[in-house]
Amino acid sequence: MKIVSYRRHGADGFGVVVEGSAETGLAVDATTMDPAIRSVLDLLRADAVPQLARWVEGRDADVDLAAVALRPPIIGSRKVLCAGVNYAPHRDEADLRQAENPTIFTRFADTHVAHGAPLILPSVAKNLDFEGELLAVIGRNVWRETPEQANDAVVAWSCYNDGSVRDWQFHTNQWTAGKNFLGTGGFGPWLVTADEVGPVDKLELTTRLNDEIVQQASVSDLIFSVPELVSYVSQFTPLGPGDLLLTGTPGGVGAFREPPLWLSAGDVVTVDITGVGQLRNDVAAEGGDQGR
Repeated sequence: MKIVSYRRHGADGFGVVVEGSAETGLAVDATTMDPAIRSVLDLLRADAVPQLARWVEGRDADVDLAAVALRPPIIGSRKVLCAGVNYAPHRDEADLRQAENPTIFTRFADTHVAHGAPLILPSVAKNLDFEGELLAVIGRNVWRETPEQANDAVVAWSCYNDGSVRDWQFHTNQWTAGKNFLGTGGFGPWLVTADEVGPVDKLELTTRLNDEIVQQASVSDLIFSVPELVSYVSQFTPLGPGDLLLTGTPGGVGAFREPPLWLSAGDVVTVDITGVGQLRNDVAAEGGDQGR
């Protein structure tokens, strides 16, 4: 089941995609299912994904995605946690040794931009980089679980572009600034429920810059698996429905190319994950519509 968030007629809504692409598809508006559930975050916190799957069966599409403005699939996540250098080729190009534990940093939820909205090139920075990633959506409370216990904690998946402002990221050895500029986190186009995706180690991730492949890897190449990441994070902070976990980017990022490959206004970046979807964002100089 593909769950999409959008704005139409001045109001936010969400629905289930039943046909076509994010640009031209059709969806069933789900805001009429339950008056207490007005968003995807409400849906997850109510543990109502199974209810939605039953409710949507046999219903006719009533939302034309070409006529709405897509939003990031989840608005207002409490926690957005990210795994760094979690593919061996990316670790090697960054000239880092294998860590004993995952490298975890945070993103702010207000940095997300939707599929089709621009990534923003900040006026105070120069080196905006791309990082295609698989995003995991937590579906239940998780606290100090083993990887085996955490194996069913993910309710859905999405595509993410962890746009990184490298000149600010490398001001210090703490990455917070470079990872949290407004409008730098592409997220979408939708969530795909875990039951539809199946085993993530079968997924292939491809990032393209202006139609040229710049990153390509199997998700099976993750150094720390998704259950291991969820387990590790849950040792220091409780996770709950609607929290997000970025699982890491493959090798090929712009920062470690020779010469470096930075994003410029007018570029188009796509993150394509088999079985999940294709996220597309162009790049715009600060001052335009940030799509939030």
